[in-house]
Amino acid sequence: MVMLEASQLTKVYGNEETATPALNGVNLSVEKGDFIAIMGPSGSGKSTLLNILSGLDQPTSGKVTIAGEPLENLKGDDLALFRRRKLGFVFQDFNLLDSLTVKENIILPMILEKKELGEMEEKVQELGGLFGIGSILNSYPYQVSGGQQQRTAVSRAMVNEPGIILADEPTGNLDSMSSESIMECFEKVVREMETTVILVTHDVFAASYAREVVFLKDGSIHSTIQRSGDRETFLRQILDAQRAFGGRTHAL
Repeated sequence: MVMLEASQLTKVYGNEETATPALNGVNLSVEKGDFIAIMGPSGSGKSTLLNILSGLDQPTSGKVTIAGEPLENLKGDDLALFRRRKLGFVFQDFNLLDSLTVKENIILPMILEKKELGEMEEKVQELGGLFGIGSILNSYPYQVSGGQQQRTAVSRAMVNEPGIILADEPTGNLDSMSSESIMECFEKVVREMETTVILVTHDVFAASYAREVVFLKDGSIHSTIQRSGDRETFLRQILDAQRAFGGRTHAL
């Protein structure tokens, strides 16, 4: 089942005199339960692509369809509601509310959906156990580690059981141990919940957890590689592809 389809996406910033192309004819098809990493050098269009796929930005031309729904058909409140129910977001800076506990941060999307208290309690306990943060549910974000904050953010993204998680540099502010923990969370999301994950990253280690890596260059898909063996082998394949691609990639 195709969860997300992007067709001939282009994005141009500015007017005719100052036009700056960011995407140039990008096509992408993502199946249910896929785990895709998007990589590329600075200015390649990674974040622009993620913003368009999530409905945060509009393409200059082209089309995005999620779960059979063309995003171009959704406007205003309808688009916001669709994004809240069908998509989950994880950001580099966690985006947690310090005035709320870990538990309250996680269930916030359910509160907005006016879910029953019992359902919210059951879901937060399930996610707290799944992602190893059950013991800190009553703590505040500033009282826990960066890795625990990001696991809270992943739990919040999953609480309404979205079809797709979109993650923008989720390990960018974490040490290696916390990064590994977060990527294992995404593996669980894909394996145990069959949720689709689309990850933008400059981190080869993070990308090695994906099942496919898409390399962008100058706003176009330059190449893709698919995982066929274990993660360590795939990591070496990504490094080799990266060198052939033109050296070390950086965050956009």
